[in-house]
Amino acid sequence: MAPPGTDLKTAPARPIRFEITDALGQRPTTTQTGLGTAGVAPVTPGLVANEDNFVFATIKDLVSWARSRSPWPLGYGLACCAIEMFSAASSTHDLARFGAEVFRASPRQADVMIVAGTVTHKMAPRLRRLYEQMPEPKWVIAMGNCASSGGEFWDSYSTLQGVDTIVPVDVYVPGCPPRPEALVEGILRLREKIVRGG
Repeated sequence: MAPPGTDLKTAPARPIRFEITDALGQRPTTTQTGLGTAGVAPVTPGLVANEDNFVFATIKDLVSWARSRSPWPLGYGLACCAIEMFSAASSTHDLARFGAEVFRASPRQADVMIVAGTVTHKMAPRLRRLYEQMPEPKWVIAMGNCASSGGEFWDSYSTLQGVDTIVPVDVYVPGCPPRPEALVEGILRLREKIVRGG
């Protein structure tokens, strides 16, 4: 900061030293505890002055990476798994850390359908219609045993034996009902799949 009364427009500028080649030798020193050796500031691992700091990627990889960081879920809660899904979005588990903070009410604004609960044969055509209204690319998470394989209603005449019989499922989250941490893990697995281009 300039001393009071100094005219910054006419003050002489400090010259920039372009000839410095040893950036590590020009690190600021510190005397604070916990920051490494006294007198030397810690070095950020992986960044060295003689490295070329370039990242090469294709546009497809960049788009896949961006999509994986903002999955917009369509909350399709049908039974007791929906309570755990709501809990995963609450402040305790904070699904917003992964970009999935707003459960969309319209399928046209969502790209991830989380099927949480028991799907009956009567509900199956409506689920398929909502899936078809979602824009491409889209993904499906089957949350709970009922959505994955029929669960405890596996021998019921009215229950669909797994949501994968009507829509393609990308990630299965097991449990009856699965804990919110399991859904968070499922979102992380889906993010890995999206980054790979799946």
